[in-house]
Amino acid sequence: MSFEVVGRVHKIYDTETKGTNGFQAREFVIEVSGMYPQFVKFQLTQDRCALIDNYAVDKNIKVFFDLRGREWNEKFFTNLNAWKIEAADAAQTSTPPPPPANNSFPTTNDAPAATTPAADDLPF
Repeated sequence: MSFEVVGRVHKIYDTETKGTNGFQAREFVIEVSGMYPQFVKFQLTQDRCALIDNYAVDKNIKVFFDLRGREWNEKFFTNLNAWKIEAADAAQTSTPPPPPANNSFPTTNDAPAATTPAADDLPF
C-alpha cells in the first residue's frame, strides 16, 4: 500500500552506510501544514538516496512512500520508506478553498408563505 503527502522540506541528512554489506540509507524531514504542523521523517534507501538531492530546505515537495515495520527483541520499529519525490506547486500546499457560496441551507426567502389558520378537527 502506498501513500503520498505534500509538505515543506525542513531538514536533509547525509547518506549513511550501515553494516558491512554496504546498505545505504538517507533521512529527510518535511513539515506538513495543518491546524497543528507536523514534522515527519522519511527514509530513502540504496539507489534512492539521491532522490532528495534535487530539492533544498524550504522547498515544497510531494513524497510518495510505503509503510515499513519490523520487530527486533520484542521492540517494534516503523519506517516511512520514500520511493518517489516530486516538486509540489503552491496550490497543493495551501489550505483547501472554502465551500461554494450556493450551499443548501435555507434562507428567509425559502420560508413557506404564511397561511391563515384553517379550521381543523383538533379539539385544542
